[in-house]
Amino acid sequence: MQTVYEAAGGAEGMLRLAHAWHELVMADEVVSHAFHGGAKPDHTERLAAYWGEALGGPVAYSGTFGSEAEVERLHSGNGEHDEMNHRAIACFDQAMTDSGLTDPRLRQVLHDYFAWATFTTMYHHNGDEIREDAGVPRWSWDGLQDAAES
Repeated sequence: MQTVYEAAGGAEGMLRLAHAWHELVMADEVVSHAFHGGAKPDHTERLAAYWGEALGGPVAYSGTFGSEAEVERLHSGNGEHDEMNHRAIACFDQAMTDSGLTDPRLRQVLHDYFAWATFTTMYHHNGDEIREDAGVPRWSWDGLQDAAES
């Protein structure tokens, strides 16, 4: 069976989606606040690699850029910001359209992944709760995969 990563266009599809999302969030007056300190020049490449790894692709993020613990540490400790989360998800949904992802089933799985990651893993813990050995959470057509499978 084809992975979500493959169905979304593999590395090129992830990069298109990451570029489209980044452009939209930087133009959003609320979501762009998350980047008030600036983004790394290779942010979209990092994001595409992370999403790809999470969605069944190669170990491109953790094999090149960093660990899940570093990602969680970067995004944690900012408190709840539901409006920003909802707007980031809306930008993601639009980015799917802008990057040519039209299959309804694929869009739903990608939406569910992004919403889960936004509300569950990224912001709702502090540095003391982050496991140093955590792997990038894996998401399939059936949703979150057992951590043992990651």
